Amino acid sequence: MHRRGFLWAGAAAVALGLPAVARGESFEVSLSDGDWLARLGPDRFGVLRQEATEPAGSSPLNHEKRAGTFLCAGCDLPLFSSTTKYDSGTGWPSFWEPLANAVATRPDPGLFGSRTEVHCRRCGGHLGHVFDDGPPPTGKRFCMNGLALTFRAG
Repeated sequence: MHRRGFLWAGAAAVALGLPAVARGESFEVSLSDGDWLARLGPDRFGVLRQEATEPAGSSPLNHEKRAGTFLCAGCDLPLFSSTTKYDSGTGWPSFWEPLANAVATRPDPGLFGSRTEVHCRRCGGHLGHVFDDGPPPTGKRFCMNGLALTFRAG
């Protein structure tokens, strides 16, 4: 990479924000990038550890209707109850409320304005974003990447 390209890439990373691990945050569950990649595989690693977004409509969890719990695919922390899941029409699994003490949020500045990122409070894995256009009773839409979640029926 030429020096100019390297500087441009670095400036873009700062402007778009860095993953939590690159910002030096610490979490209860912490692994090296190599260990996360081995545990998660490349697609989940991209979402959970590098803040990628899966294509809309690609997650089988969009169609999950059974009673149960949605967990962090990185550390198995229970995040959302199936009772708060709804079809937002966006193409990503959506919930109107997380479980208590399950997620944390932070500002996510970008080229087109600021959003609020949602991450697992235990491992820091990127889950998705929360918006103020959800249904009652909270008015929130926790728009999650299906690759960031697993489902346990019951």
